[in-house]
Amino acid sequence: MPLFNPRELRATLPFDKRVLGVDPGSKTIGLALTDVSLMLASPYGSVKRRKMSEVVVDLGKIVRQQNVGALVTGLPLSLDGSFGPAARAAQDWIGEISNRLDLPACCWDERLSSSAVNRFLIQDADMTRKRRAEVVDKMAAAYMLQAWLDATIITE
Repeated sequence: MPLFNPRELRATLPFDKRVLGVDPGSKTIGLALTDVSLMLASPYGSVKRRKMSEVVVDLGKIVRQQNVGALVTGLPLSLDGSFGPAARAAQDWIGEISNRLDLPACCWDERLSSSAVNRFLIQDADMTRKRRAEVVDKMAAAYMLQAWLDATIITE
């Protein structure tokens, strides 16, 4: 299944489906979910980064349990906005997951999402380093997914 343009993905979603935000890290994959009205993204959890087949099983369970109709994954563009090897790898990775789960997907710029979340957790939530490590992946996924929701809102 080819990757969608972000706005096209939102326009093709069925009315009662949620979107799973996926922020792939080298060790942990942060996850976030939208509500069915596609207005709010919330942190959901994380899964360990393992073999593709194992990750697909984990994500497949969440897709079925949470009535997910599409995937939005973080795209790690370079700070200058260029499309480097990390972005290509992320695009290929979510394309394979999209195919295996038979779900439409798109990529969304995630530059500085983890930095913004860490800054918030340090300054505003006053979290310890250990506690931040436990929540930063899923919160970065929610940050990225909310940005996608806000940028692709459909007005009539």
